[in-house]
Amino acid sequence: MANSKERVGIVGAGRMGLPMVKHLVKAGYSVAACDINPDNLRKARDLGASVAATPAAVGKAADFVILGVGYDDEVNQVVLGPDGLHTTLAAGSMIAVSSTVAPDTVKALEESSRARGIGVLDAPICRGRWFADEGKLLALFGGNDAAVERGRKVYGTFCSDIAHLGDVGHGQVGKAMNNLMLWVTSIGLIEAGRIAETTGINLPKLRDALMMSSGKSQALEDWDQTTFTWALKDMQIVSKMADQGGLSLPITGAVKELVKEARRIKASNPPDWTGKLG
Repeated sequence: MANSKERVGIVGAGRMGLPMVKHLVKAGYSVAACDINPDNLRKARDLGASVAATPAAVGKAADFVILGVGYDDEVNQVVLGPDGLHTTLAAGSMIAVSSTVAPDTVKALEESSRARGIGVLDAPICRGRWFADEGKLLALFGGNDAAVERGRKVYGTFCSDIAHLGDVGHGQVGKAMNNLMLWVTSIGLIEAGRIAETTGINLPKLRDALMMSSGKSQALEDWDQTTFTWALKDMQIVSKMADQGGLSLPITGAVKELVKEARRIKASNPPDWTGKLG
């Protein structure tokens, strides 16, 4: 490209997408944002982005489009739908899937995009909204070397770490395994907290001790920001992968059911691991 910086589009400028906009604009990128929430579009404009009414409009304004929508069907709609990116995005452009979706979803998207001369980078992100604000996300890349190199320049504005895990689909495999371990541990923290509370122990003091021992975990460190909002979707992806692999995984199946109640508990009456609820 003649210009050293991509024209970047973001479809899904929500809690994670808006910090991306902020860091990209700060780094000198031209950014076009699209979101179904008018308030998010207003915030994106205030951060310095142009706004687009449809993904197709983003495709006219961008060469590198990041997807940050929530679900597999939404990813397919914003790319393949009547107002989707495929209707306008030029050959040689790149679609980076930072949504958390099933590996076969992003692989199918790569196949359909390749026929149009459009590249796909599998690029889910980890670490959550607070890290997004600070530009310290982790991106798990799946794709060929050229796509990964192109993606590093853009994602380096809001990610402190990037791991190339393999082909398209492998980024989503990495994210699914990360989330499986997160929700296993988070469910354990609810149950451990409930047991500990019955003894009258000071939970924040116990947390400090565990963070120096084998009980240490990122879930325990980040307990305040854990919401279980996306936990069921994450576990449905993992369960689908297990079914496709013909695997019987009783712990995974149990966690898939337990996260439903865990979301309610965390929102209403969670163990007070950090001492901030009193």
